[in-house]
Amino acid sequence: MEIIIQKERIILGIDPGTAVMGYGLIKETGTKIELISLGVVKMDKIDDHMLKLQRIFEKTVALIDNYKPDCMALEAPFYGKNIQVMLKLGRAQGVAMAAGLSRNIDITEYAPRKVKQSITGNGSATKEQVAAMLQNLLKFSETPDFLDATDGLAVAVCHSFQRMPTGKSKGGSKKSYSGWDTFAKDNAGRVAGLSKAKK
Repeated sequence: MEIIIQKERIILGIDPGTAVMGYGLIKETGTKIELISLGVVKMDKIDDHMLKLQRIFEKTVALIDNYKPDCMALEAPFYGKNIQVMLKLGRAQGVAMAAGLSRNIDITEYAPRKVKQSITGNGSATKEQVAAMLQNLLKFSETPDFLDATDGLAVAVCHSFQRMPTGKSKGGSKKSYSGWDTFAKDNAGRVAGLSKAKK
């Protein structure tokens, strides 16, 4: 008789923002997923943009150290018309990524449409539709700051649904890094540009 041991993994999902960062953690056992935690980090009362970035970094590191996730999934900034907003969102995402890289955990990035598509079957779904589907799937009731938290949770669930070996990309909708070394190798031009800029 063959005994099948189901692998467990904990996934941290983050929806980066400069006013509110949503996050969710799930435990995946084989094909089953269960909710561990979800919540938000509020930064609307912090005026200094650099202090907001510091809070994102510190809170992300604290979540990693507390829950010991095996991997982290992030929502990529959407392409909007306001360049300043995109720049700030990109910084927020980069800081959350840096927090994961500092703890050497696998990081995967998903486009917002990909996240919505994987949860609801519709890439144009509303936040409310995504939240309702997650409530049904993970059997939880409404919590404060609900939609920002479920946005982070949605990214974690999206990552679980992919169930593909890390690092293999389907249709260019995600990018994976398993630490600073792999990020540096994949982005040699960007890293070289950074070191030149510092000189």
